[in-house]
Amino acid sequence: MNPSEPNHSEHAAPAIFATTRWTVVLRARDASDDDGRAALEQLCRAYWRPLRAFALRAGHSPEDAEDFTQDFFLRLLSRDALSNVSPDKGRFRNFLLVAFRNFLADQRDKAQTAKRGGGVRPLSLSLAASDGDVDAAPEPADSATPEQAFERQWAHTLLHRARARLRAECVANERLALYEALGPDDSSATEESYEQLGPRLGLSVPALKSAAFRLRKRYRELIRDEVAETVTSTDDVEEELRHMLRVLES
Repeated sequence: MNPSEPNHSEHAAPAIFATTRWTVVLRARDASDDDGRAALEQLCRAYWRPLRAFALRAGHSPEDAEDFTQDFFLRLLSRDALSNVSPDKGRFRNFLLVAFRNFLADQRDKAQTAKRGGGVRPLSLSLAASDGDVDAAPEPADSATPEQAFERQWAHTLLHRARARLRAECVANERLALYEALGPDDSSATEESYEQLGPRLGLSVPALKSAAFRLRKRYRELIRDEVAETVTSTDDVEEELRHMLRVLES
C-alpha cells in the first residue's frame, strides 16, 4: 500500500446500501432503549442545522429556532410520527422538511414553546447543536426561502461529514499532515507548490501528486456514501448528487 494514502481497501469498503441512515431512522422510532436514543442523537447531529436554518429563515428568533428544532425531534418520537416512515416512501430529507414545516405551523399560534419531552428524556443541546459538529452554511441571500436555507445547510452538512470522515482516516493512518496540506478543508488551502510541499512531507513530487489524487478520489467516495444513506437506489444517489451541486451553485 502507498503510505501516502488513507488505509482503506477497495474491497474492504462497506457496501454503500448495507447500513444506511434509513436503518438509523427506523431504529429511532423506539427511544425506550439505549439503541433508540443513540439513533435519535445521530439524526439530530445530521439534521439539526438544516432544520434550524429553515426555522430562522421562516422568521423565528435564534432561541425559538433551537427550541423548535429540539422539540420537533422529540415530538417525532412521542407522537410515533416515525412509525409510517419507510425507505420506499422517498428521500428522508423531504419527509423531514414537510414534517417540520407542519410542526412550525402548529406552533405559530402558541404563546410559548410546548413543553419538551412528553416523558422522554430531553436531548442534550450540546449534542444536537454543537458548533463543532458541522459547518455553518454561508448566510443565504435576502431573497432565499426557508426551503432554500434548509437545502443549503443540508448540502454543507453533508460535505462536512465527508470531510470529517476523510480527516479521521488520515489521522488513523498518521497522515494528518498530508490532509492538512492537500485536503478539502478551507483551512487546508496552501500557496505552497508540490516542489515546496514534497520535502516538508517527505514525499517526491510524483508521490505527492498521487496522494493528492487519491485524497480527492476518497473524498468523492465519502460524499457519495453520505448521500447514499438516505436514498434507496443507485439512481437516487446520482440524482441527489446532482441536486446537491445545484444547491451549492445557487
